[in-house]
Amino acid sequence: MIINLNKRKFSFNLERPLKTSKGLITRKEGWLLHLQNSIGEEGWGEVSPIDLDELRQCEFILDKIGAKPLRKMLEKNMDNWPGAIGFGIGSALAEIDGMIGSKSQEGWLNPPISAFLLPTNINSSEIIDLAIKKCHSNLNPMTFKVKVANQGTENEIINLLLKHLPSNSLLRIDPNGGWTRSQAHFWADKLREEMRVEWLEQPLHPNDIEGLYELSEKMPIALDESLLIHKRLRNTWEDWQVRHPALEGDPRQLLNELHQRKSHRVISTSFETGIGKRWINHLAALQQNSCTPTAPGLAPEWFPSGHLFDTNPEIVWSAACEK
Repeated sequence: MIINLNKRKFSFNLERPLKTSKGLITRKEGWLLHLQNSIGEEGWGEVSPIDLDELRQCEFILDKIGAKPLRKMLEKNMDNWPGAIGFGIGSALAEIDGMIGSKSQEGWLNPPISAFLLPTNINSSEIIDLAIKKCHSNLNPMTFKVKVANQGTENEIINLLLKHLPSNSLLRIDPNGGWTRSQAHFWADKLREEMRVEWLEQPLHPNDIEGLYELSEKMPIALDESLLIHKRLRNTWEDWQVRHPALEGDPRQLLNELHQRKSHRVISTSFETGIGKRWINHLAALQQNSCTPTAPGLAPEWFPSGHLFDTNPEIVWSAACEK
């Protein structure tokens, strides 16, 4: 069956820069996809990698795919393309097939309350003040995420957060693969009895699988970047998995995992437009039905306002055209 494939470029700046051990993220760009089959059934997708080299690779592949690919060709090659393309095309095909969205039994689900991603462009005292204000302004316990290994001040930030956060709050510490084994074991030994620390997130380089398994014997370790590089770990890692649907490929597999109520998954944004965000929100809602429900990482404070982030894909498509 021939698929009509239309694409449209988009870009936007984050509300604030996000500093990680890998560098600074200030902007997202990519393509919106609109797929339609021969009987008029349609689906929407988004291709928006974070890595600039992958962005260029996606552009080359999308141009090569063309405007009228065979569905069989798309399905056959999806796993060989960058994950961002797999997500965009797989999303649209799933919607065409009624696996998700308005034709599915569930419809599009609304997300649960997100963990709060603490800013990385302010000093330690401002981070603490913001966290305390968030706790006081919310009736329910808060989950916080802090990125470290980016300013050389993690000792101060972590200690201050643990000193001031309420006993019923949770803290996720994310070095983005920036710690050495000795640093990671230092913190694991220090934090293993701290009930407020939900996990250490990708403390070691994504390829240091042996080191990550060693750390997981001391305290909960969540894999992030390792899952994108070593896909097999999505089936074998039994501790927490931070899943970035927009980066990891065809989302139908993750959708199936969550319908099966697989445990220890958490859904995280990669800063999508409204078209991609529909999926992120829906998957985050499904995760709450597992035996290990937890707050997703949706980073709502990082998104600008505007029609590019609407829940109606046609509005998002038109907003991209206005850029």
